[in-house]
Amino acid sequence: MSAQVRRTIQRKFKIRGYTLKVDALNEILSFVNNFQGAEDEAVDVLLDWLHKQPLNSSIIDKEPVTRVIALLLEADAATEDNPTDISNRHSQLRVIDAFLVPKFHYDPVKRQFYQYVFFAIYLYLVVVDSDWKELSIDKHTGSLPRHGDASAKAMLYRDRMQLLLQRVSRDPHFSKPAFDAEMSSFGSCEISSIQSLVGQTGTRWIMGVISQLEEGHFYLEDLTASVEITTGFFSENTIIVAEGEMLINGIFQVLTCGFPPLEDRDKSFKITGGLDFFGGGILTKEETLRLADIEKKAVNDMFVILSDIWLDNDEKVMERLQTVLDGFEGEEVVPSLFVFMGNFCSRPCNISNSSFSALRSQFGNLGKIIESHPRLKEHSRFLFIPGPNDPGPSTVLPRRALPEYLTQELKKHVPNAIFSSNPCRVKFYTQEIVFFRQDLLYKMRRSCLIPPSTEETQDPFEHLVATITHQSHLCPLPLIVQPIIWNYDHCLHLYPTPHAIVLGDKSEQRAFKYTGITCFNPGSFANDSTFVAYRPCTQEVEFSAL
Repeated sequence: MSAQVRRTIQRKFKIRGYTLKVDALNEILSFVNNFQGAEDEAVDVLLDWLHKQPLNSSIIDKEPVTRVIALLLEADAATEDNPTDISNRHSQLRVIDAFLVPKFHYDPVKRQFYQYVFFAIYLYLVVVDSDWKELSIDKHTGSLPRHGDASAKAMLYRDRMQLLLQRVSRDPHFSKPAFDAEMSSFGSCEISSIQSLVGQTGTRWIMGVISQLEEGHFYLEDLTASVEITTGFFSENTIIVAEGEMLINGIFQVLTCGFPPLEDRDKSFKITGGLDFFGGGILTKEETLRLADIEKKAVNDMFVILSDIWLDNDEKVMERLQTVLDGFEGEEVVPSLFVFMGNFCSRPCNISNSSFSALRSQFGNLGKIIESHPRLKEHSRFLFIPGPNDPGPSTVLPRRALPEYLTQELKKHVPNAIFSSNPCRVKFYTQEIVFFRQDLLYKMRRSCLIPPSTEETQDPFEHLVATITHQSHLCPLPLIVQPIIWNYDHCLHLYPTPHAIVLGDKSEQRAFKYTGITCFNPGSFANDSTFVAYRPCTQEVEFSAL
């Protein structure tokens, strides 16, 4: 039995990306043996708490394990007299920073994904007789560099294209028929490369990204070549599937076009072989079923999501926030998570027109307000996501979490507050939820080449949801409109599709369930006092307002 538990511990830690030393493994084994019949749950809780600790390496020794076990035993002793305590919900809540999301490349030859690992090579030198001599060379794995070279920009577009191309190749409408007899009366819709159009006649289907290689002239590019097109659709940088024919002057005349077809989430998981695209860790089938069973019973779990919390507007915004917290403080079951999305200031924060010391104290005041609600402070978690105008190195995506200088005062009052990137991801039991704060609807409409069709819907938000889900990307805008860190473009991918996408936008509240994906905008709390209560168990969106 001990050997089996030992293997289970090693497997679970390996799934999370950790390697255990022998002394750490023995320490965990002695802790888990105290929970006969619930060893798996004990290891899961230990891992969740360990993930919150400041670790210097993925190789775990005894010291951090001992520290976490002491915290768990202390928490267990504190709740022995209160068996109805709901703090165990926190162990099933994981917040994934965008900069920690794994990066994958698709190999079209082997037809499989492989994880990209960045290697940093360190050259150690020593001075000998007034001259530099090589001492040693070490190679370590590390995070991707923030500033990529030119090849990183090219790889950004290549990865986006390969991701959608492999998805479209499995669609029955665009896959090559095995026998000629299987072809319909409309012929084959097999995707042709742009390079193969030379000398061809008749209609062809091609797939590529819309680019403006010359001013006023739009081209469709794939991995082989580019061709000028006579019509535009949506915005630059979007990838489309187009039917048309090559004219004598070398221009591809588009007859019909649309977004690449979507793929069911479960089908994507089968194809990817259980790779961790989301960043929340890989679960076995048994663990997934166990969590799904617990999730069905968690009908009271709720997320409260607010966008545009202007801390410098005490009379309007902060009083309304106080009212919201007062209301949830009196509920029988308090929310599991409060999500506060920026902007946290009524005007753009920069050196010329902002006082960072004042904003720091305003965050401290928010911490005092939360602390004045003891039930919320004890049983709820608070997640803070920066907005496009909040302090930070630049407006490039993904954005780092709020600077620690601004949040120190708040952490004194709310120690369990979480400050994450924009966008960020949350895994709750089996639910995968993506949070993104950006005024995306306005930018997409301004960058639109041709207004979208109104045949199916006239709601701009529904068009926005369809765009980002079919593109499998949160922000398919030209880089000159919205810059993106080249090496971290994968953090904005939506593949496989998550269960829910929260698009924090200054526009009015909207919700739209599209192909099983729940997408909603909580509205602007500063402008119209709107927010959303979301129940992950049922994917139910409740619009709220003061």
